[in-house]
Amino acid sequence: MTGEHDPEYVDARRVLLDALDALGSHRKAVVLVGAQAIYLRVGQGDLQVAPFTSDGDLALNPSVLDDEPILAEALQAAGFALAVKPGTWARDDIQIDLLVPSSLGGAGRRSARLGPHGTAVARKAKGLEAAIVDNDVVTLTALDPSDAREIDVAVAGVGALLVAKLHKLAERETAPSRWAPKDGLDVLRILQSANLPQLGATLAGLERHALAGASTSEARPYLRRLFGRRDAHGAAMAVRASVGLEDPATIAGACAVLANELLVAWESALAEKT
Repeated sequence: MTGEHDPEYVDARRVLLDALDALGSHRKAVVLVGAQAIYLRVGQGDLQVAPFTSDGDLALNPSVLDDEPILAEALQAAGFALAVKPGTWARDDIQIDLLVPSSLGGAGRRSARLGPHGTAVARKAKGLEAAIVDNDVVTLTALDPSDAREIDVAVAGVGALLVAKLHKLAERETAPSRWAPKDGLDVLRILQSANLPQLGATLAGLERHALAGASTSEARPYLRRLFGRRDAHGAAMAVRASVGLEDPATIAGACAVLANELLVAWESALAEKT
């Protein structure tokens, strides 16, 4: 029900459904990533901080993206405008980011090169390769009970979502103006909710995968650096995002304990196959 969710989160889900509607036949090339995917997978977990996001993130797989209809035209026809080039589309002041894994986005630093769709419609993002591999279809519904829409869309699995969040946190670690404390708390949600031995095995499998392997391998030391100590940067972000609602020492300690448990499971699963 709407009353159980922050109104901005309800609006973000509505606009995400609008974007998926607009993409039509291109949805076969789409994987939902980011916070909305995390909350679908793990919910609130054991935290007092309610799930919240004010945007949506969609990863595109260029290998199954059709040439028509043109992505920009489809989005514009549904009332979206290109708010930030490349890749950030907005409607009703809510942003939807179209993202392409860096290794699949062609030449250039930021713009994803998508053939007839051009170079402004989507941008490259590090760490999304795993989402192309680790996903399954989920029926996405609105958070507003008056909105009866249901749309089937691929949603990244928790392994892929963790890899992507670790890359995002690592990329922004030395840029305080780009810090988003909620990203640290979202990682803790995953760590608290996941079966860590299973997640470790999933991550080991992704690390061996031809497409996802390199970015997943990079994420392993990120997990250790960002969350492996109580005073690590990612743990500090989780503490900051939960201030006033959770005990800081408990949050920092949980980050360190769970991250190290996952690292043991991950590295053990890797060793079993070598």
